[in-house]
Formats: sequence, C-alpha cells, structure tokens
Amino acid sequence: MSTNEEARVGAAPVRRPDPFRWLWYAYGGGLPARYSPWVLHDTTCRTWWLRHVLRAIVQIAPFAIAIVVLVPGPLWLRMMCALGGAIMGLIFSVSYLHETAEHRLVKAGYPLGTGPAKRAERTAEKDAAAAERYAARYRTPPEG
Repeated sequence: MSTNEEARVGAAPVRRPDPFRWLWYAYGGGLPARYSPWVLHDTTCRTWWLRHVLRAIVQIAPFAIAIVVLVPGPLWLRMMCALGGAIMGLIFSVSYLHETAEHRLVKAGYPLGTGPAKRAERTAEKDAAAAERYAARYRTPPEG
C-alpha cells in the first residue's frame, strides 16, 4: 500500500487477518471492521485478481480432495473428475471476479463502486508515471 493510500484510508495500519479469519473470508464470510483497510487492499491491489483465484482454489480444494478420496473407481477417473470440477469451478469464479470483489468491499463497509474506482485510480497513476518516463526519455531535445 502506497503512502497516498495510507493517507486516504486514514493512516490506519493495514492489519492482515489471522489464518482462521482469512479462511472464513475466503469462504465468503465477513471480517470485523478493523480489517476493512486490508479488504480494500486485497480487492484493489495490483494482484487482486490473483488473490481471487487463490481464494477460489481454497474453496474448491476440499471438494476435489473428497472426490479423489471418497468416490469409488479407478484413480485416474477420480483425478479427472476432480480436475474437471475444479476447472469448471475456476471458470465460474473468474467470470464473477469483479462482482465478488465489489461484494466483499460492500460487506466491509465501503460504498458501491469503490473497487473499480480505486483500480482505475491506480491505473491512471501508473499511466501518468509511464508517460513521464516516456517524455523524459524521448521528448527531451538532444544536447550538443
């Protein structure tokens, strides 16, 4: 989290939830208000979509393991069933990526539209910095 983001959040330190609370959060549960800045960071940072996929894998894993362990039949068939189900679950999860992130932010107490606005702001800052680097490199007249 950058210094600007900390100032906007109110200079509150971003507290990560413990593993049990994170697991609760990964399965769709809400976190106490003290974790709201972390939820904002989690759903708007540069790797927010990767974090979403990781949560989806954590949600799918117990079912895939149960299929492999408990369903009778050849191991290759159980593995293929678990893999097919996991792929379908990930496709479904990724298709609702933005909506899920926005829902997490609303549950954390942020107004609707906060996620897309923060990600657009971050992208605009990154684009402005890239434009400055480009201008500094290619727009300065050669000396001599």
